[in-house]
Amino acid sequence: MAEACIPVDLFNPGQVFACLGFLEAADVLLGDAEGGFDWSDEADVRFLLRAGGDKNPFAVVLGFLSGAAVLSLVPFRSGNDTGRWQVPTEVLTQDEPFPFPDPPSPATLPAVLQGARANEEAGPVRLVIDHWGDRTSRDAVKFWGGAAGYPGAALARDAIELVRDRCLGAEFDPFGLSAEQTSSFRFDWRRDYVPVEIGFSLNEHAWMAPMGFPLVEVFAALGLANARPLRVHALEYRYAVIGIPRETARVSRDEALFHPSLLRAALGGSPLPFPQRVFRMTLGWPATEGQARAITTVREEQAR
Repeated sequence: MAEACIPVDLFNPGQVFACLGFLEAADVLLGDAEGGFDWSDEADVRFLLRAGGDKNPFAVVLGFLSGAAVLSLVPFRSGNDTGRWQVPTEVLTQDEPFPFPDPPSPATLPAVLQGARANEEAGPVRLVIDHWGDRTSRDAVKFWGGAAGYPGAALARDAIELVRDRCLGAEFDPFGLSAEQTSSFRFDWRRDYVPVEIGFSLNEHAWMAPMGFPLVEVFAALGLANARPLRVHALEYRYAVIGIPRETARVSRDEALFHPSLLRAALGGSPLPFPQRVFRMTLGWPATEGQARAITTVREEQAR
């Protein structure tokens, strides 16, 4: 087993979701993954990750991403296809399950990140992003609008391409890796804005490009595979973390490492018998109401 940690801003929902994304990826790639948050030093909050093998699990996951190909999935006899956006489409057989009803457009088709395991002899592995098409009682947490039908699989591909050649050097601070990013899943508020609040739109100034954080976007999307924040209403959500509390130096980091199922439950704000912090995020409409949403403010609701 190997353990490592990275800095995380608990007031940035995308970073919190992305921590779960690293956990989910490490569990698939390495096995026996555990994680947790350490806020015993408020000036240096960390996400801890431990998984099988003897290598830094963040480095292993980023190594996978640096070589991953992106494709979309469609159910048997679907008319959907992402070839128009240069994303290969794989058609499932009649007997292979699809996670939700065939969508009306390619926008919310599942995206698949396909690459090699750390041990290439073990064969290829796939990580699936499909939360945005969820038709169950859980909220899909789809903040991007999909202008002109631009699919989520293409957004994932674009984000990875922005940092593919820099992933391997980012294992100690992946959420700090930035790039000019014109579109995203809107999980990291450092890139997004509401034009009416700042007084102008970047779309009217071609020489200006927002700086995004592609690794936050990709891993946040992966982190929502098995967990979601709790939707209060369309422009408000709650999320939570568990880990090492303030003023508890006696607690060892081993006590802040949890099975993925507990971190998933915590994200939605479920009360758990562990030190927990709960946050509420507010969103706004950057353009037409009912389409894309942008995170505007985050405040801590409670700590226990």
